[in-house]
This record gives sequence, structure tokens and C-alpha cells, in this order.
Amino acid sequence: MKPRPALWAYLRRALRSLIFASRIMRPEGEIGRALQDLARREMRPEDEIATDLLANAIARHQAAQDNLLRWHALTPREQEVSALACLNLTNVQIANCLMISPETVKTHVRNVLAKFNLRSKGELRQILGDWDFSAWVEANITCKEVDVSKPEEIIS
Repeated sequence: MKPRPALWAYLRRALRSLIFASRIMRPEGEIGRALQDLARREMRPEDEIATDLLANAIARHQAAQDNLLRWHALTPREQEVSALACLNLTNVQIANCLMISPETVKTHVRNVLAKFNLRSKGELRQILGDWDFSAWVEANITCKEVDVSKPEEIIS
């Protein structure tokens, strides 16, 4: 039985990936030296550390992808509320900024937390902590009360 062309293409890509990985993981390379140093410090085999690091990177990438999908599932108003909440604005500040009531902000926050399967705005800030909302807010929200370009004013 002859292998299908798609399978051959897949196997060629896999082989190229393995060759690339073997090149960057060489002991004399930067990554190889870093793995050796880490293995020495943790007194663990290099392959075990490399496996753990790769699994962690894949998990973080998947979580970031999931968060991005959830973000896109939010309504535009929920995105605005989320972005301002991640910039540490209070519900009252968010309400003033968006010209809605604090109760409406609470409802949007509750909906966002449900969509992200979270319990608090603190958890939301934590999982979206790598995201820079200041530029997004400046581009999408006209907020006279709070200048997002001055984070020290937001937190106080």
C-alpha cells in the first residue's frame, strides 16, 4: 500500500522540525549551554528539564490562545469594561469613563468573569497581565476622567 502524499508532506515537515530542533539544542549552542547550567543547578537530567520547559511553554501558549478566543467572544462593551478593569480602574471610574451606571459595570464584569470562568477582577488582571491595554484603551475609548498614559494616576 502506497502512503498518501499528505502523509509524506507531514513526515517531511516533522523531519525538518526535528532537524531544526537538534540544531538549536546542540550542547555548544546558547540553548544547550543554558540547559546544561540549569540541569547542573537543579541536579536533573537535561532532557527532563527540556521536556518540562517545552511542556510549560506549550501550556502557556494554549492558555494565551484560549484567553484570546474568550476576548473575541466578549461584546465590545465587555471588552471596554475588561480593559479598564485590567488597568485597575474601579467600577465607579469605569462607569464615569463609559458614561454608564456602576450597576451596569457590575453586570458587565459579572458577564466577563463568567465567560472567562473566573471569580474576581483580580483573577482577570492576572490572566491578562501580559496584555498592554493602555494603547487599546486610547484607541477605542474616549475617557476624559482617567489618563491611561499616566498609570500612577489610575492606581491612586
